Amino acid sequence: MKSAVIVFPAANCDRDAKVALTQMTGQAPHMVWHQDSELPQVDLVVLPGGFSYGDYLRCGAMASQSAVMKAVKAHADKGGMVLGICNGFQVLTETGLLPGALMRNAGLKFICKPVALSVEETQNAFARHYEKGQEITIPVAHGEGNYYADDETLDRLEGEGRVVFRYKANPNGSARDIAGILNDKRNVMGMMPHPERVVDPVTGGTDGRALFQSLIETLS
Repeated sequence: MKSAVIVFPAANCDRDAKVALTQMTGQAPHMVWHQDSELPQVDLVVLPGGFSYGDYLRCGAMASQSAVMKAVKAHADKGGMVLGICNGFQVLTETGLLPGALMRNAGLKFICKPVALSVEETQNAFARHYEKGQEITIPVAHGEGNYYADDETLDRLEGEGRVVFRYKANPNGSARDIAGILNDKRNVMGMMPHPERVVDPVTGGTDGRALFQSLIETLS
């Protein structure tokens, strides 16, 4: 599986994504600067967590206008896989690649801790190595992780099996406890928790490994 990680100014999780992908796939991903207008030939594009542009204006808003995002959209339109983690999820909603928006946490405080998730859907390229209903623990680190969409959109996400992860104990006020969703073609996923931080027991757990294993099995 060939992969690329987009590097935005002030993002701080691109290296975490690189380490996780290298460990899981055996080859380092391409690190693509946000001003590049083209992507290398890859199967997976990862939009990492962090605080692109310092979350100025609105989290993910400025990054969504970066030159590379046209290439990311084209990659997704052709069926290529895209994974947005934390700030990457925010960028995906700002570009319209995923519905809804990420707002300030309900408690108006930054949250950084491991959280329990329920795996809601496994019939997709991102979660096939989990079991439906499985409880996993993955850390969050965000101030704007409160997922919002109107009821019609939420009903559609639920009805089409596009809610992949749900919080067991909602830390941020997200509608219907949503922690991760798919686009309608099921090749783009955004999630607020950080699976790249739990692929090695040295860093506190391995519950993120199945996500990367799912992608490797699908794309290799």
